Amino acid sequence: MENNTSEAKELLPSEVFITQDALLDHWQGHRRITRRAIEAFPDDQFYTFSIGGMRTFAELVMEIIVLSGPGIHGILSGDWTYGNPPLNFASQPPATKQEVLTIWDNITAEIDTLWPQIPVSRFHEQEAAFGQYDGTIYSTTLYIIDNEIHHRAQVYVYLRALGIEPPAFWDRS
Repeated sequence: MENNTSEAKELLPSEVFITQDALLDHWQGHRRITRRAIEAFPDDQFYTFSIGGMRTFAELVMEIIVLSGPGIHGILSGDWTYGNPPLNFASQPPATKQEVLTIWDNITAEIDTLWPQIPVSRFHEQEAAFGQYDGTIYSTTLYIIDNEIHHRAQVYVYLRALGIEPPAFWDRS
């Protein structure tokens, strides 16, 4: 048996090790944790608190929203827009944390609605996500999840600095 790890092997749908439903559950589990972090963050610090020049939580959560809302549309259809007006990387946070949570919940529901419509073959298609990031749809999906985890980790540092115990990272219920 030859073991040539220097050559990348293209995955075929029949070789996928995780089901589409399991990946959705994984993503939504992370979204539930992030939502609890948003809820735990003090309203009076949401738009102002930062450490070491990092962005505020409001700015970080807007990046997650801008990736996940348009992202689920792009993953499904190639339309990388969401909202009216469309959310994009220049979108400013709404005026209140409650408005952020409303957008969050709307996108969560939309992910649940649109995800089952995605043909498994779509995940193997090459596309420039958001018109600029070339890769497979599955790599873009994983990036959207990874980006959320990364920013949630920053927020955990903020919460601890504010004397608040962050939500358990392992509790995705």
